[in-house]
Amino acid sequence: MKRKKNLGFTMIELLIVIAVLGVLAVAVLSAINPIEQINRGRDTGSRSDAEQLLSAVDRFYASMGYYPWQTSADDLLNETTAWGDVDDTWLAVDDGSMVLESLSSGGTAEIKTSFVTRITGSGYNTLMKYNRGTQGDSTYICFTPKSGSFKEEALGRCVDDTCAGLPGDLEAAGCAILCNADDPMICLP
Repeated sequence: MKRKKNLGFTMIELLIVIAVLGVLAVAVLSAINPIEQINRGRDTGSRSDAEQLLSAVDRFYASMGYYPWQTSADDLLNETTAWGDVDDTWLAVDDGSMVLESLSSGGTAEIKTSFVTRITGSGYNTLMKYNRGTQGDSTYICFTPKSGSFKEEALGRCVDDTCAGLPGDLEAAGCAILCNADDPMICLP
């Protein structure tokens, strides 16, 4: 009589394969660092939103001849005339209802209402604007990055704790805010 030979894996072989796959999965996850990837994705979204907001401000200025935080071309009102206390000099988008109203459906419709709702929602990385108020100066939209790679990029502009790597129309006092080693900021343009 012939004996039939069973083909297949033993329980020990299966357990060894599962253990090896588990070790490989842990190694891959530690190399990828999912939290850093999520934060990098959020920072990329903040950068994209900052670019859209900056473009909207530029389009508003081109069509109206004054900035959305002003009421007319003769209006010298500018909330960001100096660096210092962030609340006094930066206009956080969630506190800047006049600016967003001017840019959205209540004004020139440069941005959609859904965009305003998203960037002013709770948990969103706050976008801030800076414009010194001097004719010819640039408008900057800034945010505090959450990922390590974006923080390195932000600190890469800071040369020996000076503003040498930053645009010339940013006041020197802003260097302390933008180049803060704990919470540096990325500003566009």
